[in-house]
Amino acid sequence: MYKTNMRVIAGTAKGHKLVAPKTDATRPALDRVKESIFDILFDVTDSKVLDLFAGSGSIGIEALSRGSVHCVFVEHGKLAVASIHKNLHRCHLTEKATVLAMKVNAAVKKLEHNKGFLGKLFHKNEFDLIFVDPPYEQNLVNPTLELLGTTSLLHDKTLMIVEHHPKEPLKELAALVLTDERRYGQTHVSFLKRKS
Repeated sequence: MYKTNMRVIAGTAKGHKLVAPKTDATRPALDRVKESIFDILFDVTDSKVLDLFAGSGSIGIEALSRGSVHCVFVEHGKLAVASIHKNLHRCHLTEKATVLAMKVNAAVKKLEHNKGFLGKLFHKNEFDLIFVDPPYEQNLVNPTLELLGTTSLLHDKTLMIVEHHPKEPLKELAALVLTDERRYGQTHVSFLKRKS
């Protein structure tokens, strides 16, 4: 039911093996892509993180392991949600996490309209880092970014990290600006911020 071919690369949970469902519906981030992303981010200490289309949770868990203060994981697949809980428990990071078992659109609305439900830490439900890693070639990347660009979940320094297939280029978006992009085989990683 689960596969264990991933690990936490650095931080307090370094070396812990992570599980992911044995299904094509979940495509865990490759270790080399994950490592490259965090090399670029450099320091995620005290960041508030939103991990959309979280899958097994490996990206958000990596951020927590490296010092992020809290991560909200959004995933609607039952097996994937179960794997997030398993991985958080394995890495002793459960207390720093909130798991929303729902689709991304519903989760974004919940976060926007329920200020404070995440506690005192999230006075405005704003995030410092937002990871977006939807299933490839299902027309989810650009609609998700358009949605995020109109929400109050971003502040002026929020950085969005988007993993997408080369056949799914990012559209020019009214509210967001591309600050960097990298390619690793069949994975494009784009970095975006809100336009000032």
